Amino acid sequence: MDIQRELLDTVLRADQAGANALLDAWAAEHGYGRLLVDVVEPMLEYVGRTYMDSQSVTLAQAYVAGMIAEDALNKMVAQNRRGQAENVSPRGPVVIGNIEEDFHALGRRMVGTFLTAEGWQVHDLGNDVSAQQFVDKAQEVGARVIGVSAMMTTTARNIGHLRAEIDRRGLTGRIQLAVGGAIFVLCPELVQEVGGDGTAQNALGATRLFEQLWQRSLEREAGA
Repeated sequence: MDIQRELLDTVLRADQAGANALLDAWAAEHGYGRLLVDVVEPMLEYVGRTYMDSQSVTLAQAYVAGMIAEDALNKMVAQNRRGQAENVSPRGPVVIGNIEEDFHALGRRMVGTFLTAEGWQVHDLGNDVSAQQFVDKAQEVGARVIGVSAMMTTTARNIGHLRAEIDRRGLTGRIQLAVGGAIFVLCPELVQEVGGDGTAQNALGATRLFEQLWQRSLEREAGA
């Protein structure tokens, strides 16, 4: 049995301890960074998609899947704090958070962990963040990129308020808007609908996206 099938079996049995033991053994060989991208994220995507599409995964099982992922993320954070590479080049400030009325924190926290590991100065505003709070913080710290997360279509559409606030303050292009969350994987057309400047398929891809958007902001400012 491969790691994905074994992990899914523990989720369906609601066996959090068994899943943690399985993932610890895999991470000891391959590392926690790869664990999140290669194992945990695909599991979360499958569970979330199956829960929304067919309800063959119960709410309790989806909750256990989230707890398993949270355990893996906390272990990766602890490792990063112990062994932070001294040669990582410092990068600029960025702001992340979940849009107003959205409380699905795990994906955002994974993105924040990867960004921090790459040297970004991450200002995490948490859940249920208003458009005004995002832009206020970005202006306060000098962020060129705001990363905003949403899980469902209904909350994703609230990102349109953030797009409007950026534009209203005359910051179009100067502040780039990265959008993410499971709904953008399932419905990529939502990126344009809510006014996003880019998205990524997973937390690892988010680090590349933020670099691209930061450079786009610099180029936009230079050409202004």
